[in-house]
Amino acid sequence: MAGIDRVGRPNQKARTRKDLLQAASRLTKQGRVPTLEEVAAEALVSRATAYRYFPSADALLAEAAVDVRVPEPEELFRDDDSGDPVERMQRVETMFYDVVLANEPLLRTMLAHTVQHGSQADESGKPPRRQNRRTPLIEAALAPARDQFKPGDLKMLTRALALIVGTEATIVVKDVLQLDDAEARKMKRWAIRALVEAARRPNAHR
Repeated sequence: MAGIDRVGRPNQKARTRKDLLQAASRLTKQGRVPTLEEVAAEALVSRATAYRYFPSADALLAEAAVDVRVPEPEELFRDDDSGDPVERMQRVETMFYDVVLANEPLLRTMLAHTVQHGSQADESGKPPRRQNRRTPLIEAALAPARDQFKPGDLKMLTRALALIVGTEATIVVKDVLQLDDAEARKMKRWAIRALVEAARRPNAHR
């Protein structure tokens, strides 16, 4: 029972955080800028709960504006019949890269708020600092090819691929490596293929 409880608490915190983001999106679609209190009421949580997840309305609204642009796994792969994990992961990466480029100022603001909010780990009972959008999409991309990997290798591959996609990776590409768009996309495709091929090798996970 204790083990189930440890798993359940982080899952519930992630759901609460997602509820707040979705509530903010619904209110902004009405053509106004809601307060954190209004978002909390829309999400059916207390004002205090909302402040545990987001330090300010600006932080919540910045992330909510991007959250609605990231599709659910079933939406992203609705018309994809491929079982190739590389091809499917490249679809995930392209989607994230395009979302980041289209919403870069908001995403940089979101990262700044995350850093300012300080270190908060689920193990300490605090809410998660970020919504984990990438892992469900990575898992969906790899799902048709699960039998090609040992369980430990699949888990390691899923985690490694999370380093390749998303806001942080794109900022490294732009700010640190200073690659242009074509070079960045080529490098990311190479990295995805290299990781998938490494995970397929015997004794890949040590």
